[in-house]
Amino acid sequence: MMIFAKEVIVPTNSNATVNSSERHRRLKEIFHGGIGALDGTLVHAVVPTDQQTRYMGRGKGECFQNVLGICDFDMIFTFVWVGWEGITHDSRVLKEVAFNPTSGFPFHPPDQYYLCDAAYTNNRGFMTPYRNTRYWLSDYQRRRTLTEEEKFNHAHAQLRNVIERGHTVLKARFPILKRMTPFPFSVQRDIVIACFAVHNFIRKCDIHDELFMAFEEKNDQAQGGENDGQNIHDMEWGSQGNEYMDNLRDQIANQLGSN
Repeated sequence: MMIFAKEVIVPTNSNATVNSSERHRRLKEIFHGGIGALDGTLVHAVVPTDQQTRYMGRGKGECFQNVLGICDFDMIFTFVWVGWEGITHDSRVLKEVAFNPTSGFPFHPPDQYYLCDAAYTNNRGFMTPYRNTRYWLSDYQRRRTLTEEEKFNHAHAQLRNVIERGHTVLKARFPILKRMTPFPFSVQRDIVIACFAVHNFIRKCDIHDELFMAFEEKNDQAQGGENDGQNIHDMEWGSQGNEYMDNLRDQIANQLGSN
């Protein structure tokens, strides 16, 4: 199964036009450097008593492993890293994994980037929303966007929402991710990877699947976020990369504001 996972959890060249609405395709043109969405998700874990404090999931009272995932805009996961303690902040997981030479983290050319929520830093390769501005899709249901920053955040959330839908489909298909069997922890990690692999196989083979159909982009635009109650925390990855992404974000916001 792990060999199979290495074959199906790989970077893709998908433009995700088959299952996308016209609005979604237009947003991808505006975010033309965006190649997918990145986020962490909590998966239930069973660990020895002396390790449970580190795996407690942010006040949830149970143990979890924090799983970092990247998916393209067709809900196919292109990278997965499992096993981090549930208490670990998403930004730290990303920083540790990205700079781990054995992780195989998929970096791309400088003009490409992943869409991330505000738990991360707006830095080279990672585009986040504006802080202190409405972001989650549910925030825009009752009041239209007004400022350029709000328009940017709304568009960003609509595209980045693909990874939240991907995590939702994954956990709906595999209930073991919500209530793990007490296997050795190494086996638990392998189970999580195997679930991602099967998810990708179903999606790549274009199998008629009710779960994927239920969570297509056009049917789920009011979803909130799977922030797991995290406080905002910056990754300090260098001022030059931060300035580059700030300028790029402003350019996109100006473009959206002029439409």
